Amino acid sequence: MAPIDRRTALHLMLSGPATAALVWTPADAQAAIDRSAEAVALQSSGTSPFKPKFFTAHEHATVTVLVDLIIPRDERSGSASEAGVPQFMDFMMIDQPQRQVAMRGGLALVDRLTMQRAGKRFTEATDAQRRGVLDEIAYTSNPDPSLAHAIAFFSSFRDLTASGFWSSRIGVADLEYQGNTFVAEWNGCPDAALRKIGVK
Repeated sequence: MAPIDRRTALHLMLSGPATAALVWTPADAQAAIDRSAEAVALQSSGTSPFKPKFFTAHEHATVTVLVDLIIPRDERSGSASEAGVPQFMDFMMIDQPQRQVAMRGGLALVDRLTMQRAGKRFTEATDAQRRGVLDEIAYTSNPDPSLAHAIAFFSSFRDLTASGFWSSRIGVADLEYQGNTFVAEWNGCPDAALRKIGVK
């Protein structure tokens, strides 16, 4: 992928509303969850490695690094990439073509910022260099107008990462969700819970 200048990256970002481009319906999200679960199952079985349909190889690598910086592996659960979030995002971009420009432009902008600060693309930078760039664009309260588009992109990207992760099998386990289980007998809400919310 040839490097692009800041003006081109901004043009890509502005040619479609960045935040609106990464919004989806519950039905879209469920379809993406199902598709990413299939991709993760295939990947873990060793049958066939995941091949993105939207992302280039470099973009996919960038997405994988980004999502794992947002939700890393810890003692409680696996990372966002282990939960299939890059596959989820790839499906969302194919299923919703109007989001493609904002995603591709945002990833290019992250690369451009890293190149300006570290002389390398995001995937080639050190962990400290990557975190330095993200520290600049992770907060919507940052008043620097030159970073406004990168901040808007990263905010939407972070939301998409969280949606993909917490709707995955790993994410649901991380939340310790106990729904969708058979209850032989329902005796109503426990008294302690009713007292806590002031209901009799």
